[in-house]
Amino acid sequence: MPKQTFYKLPENKRQTLIHAAEKEFSRVPLFEASISNIVKSAEIPRGSFYQYFKDKDDAFFYLLNDQAKKRRAIFVHLLNKYDGDIFDAMGEIFRITLQESKKEENLNFLRNAFLNMTHKIEDAFTRIFSDDDECDDQHKEISRLINKERLNISGDEELFYVMQILTSVTFRNFIEKFAKELSDEEAMRNYATEMHLLKKGLHK
Repeated sequence: MPKQTFYKLPENKRQTLIHAAEKEFSRVPLFEASISNIVKSAEIPRGSFYQYFKDKDDAFFYLLNDQAKKRRAIFVHLLNKYDGDIFDAMGEIFRITLQESKKEENLNFLRNAFLNMTHKIEDAFTRIFSDDDECDDQHKEISRLINKERLNISGDEELFYVMQILTSVTFRNFIEKFAKELSDEEAMRNYATEMHLLKKGLHK
């Protein structure tokens, strides 16, 4: 988490620093990123960076968590829009994310994140759909919005596993999109096919 001094920065300076960090993490994966490049782009002394963030990982996960928070709000909106249909909502958020990735920096940031996935990065993305005990109210909101009558489950424990499965399929499709350099149309078609098979059921 950023230090309190980061949140006390004037908005324009905070946005300049955020943009500089986004630029660097779009250029290369986290493990190759350079604080020197971030501070040079933001036009601040290197020492100032450490007044705002503990290290480059701290800056990266701030950006990632911020993206997850924004997409979570979209996901909640989509669950409302589709009357709690989890498959329609996840299909739409997959499409929206593909659309947003057409912007070069968004594309490169997501590509670097997905192609260099770690458990910590995956955990940050997972917060779009479910959350840990620290955000239990948000988790309950997601659970409340999902129309469970459309799912062949019994209770919240099975819903948790359904969400784990759907999230894993979603991650793998994003990784495949970037690793194989699929077009948005190909990626969307593959994702829709897999989600349809899950929705229909695999066992005769």
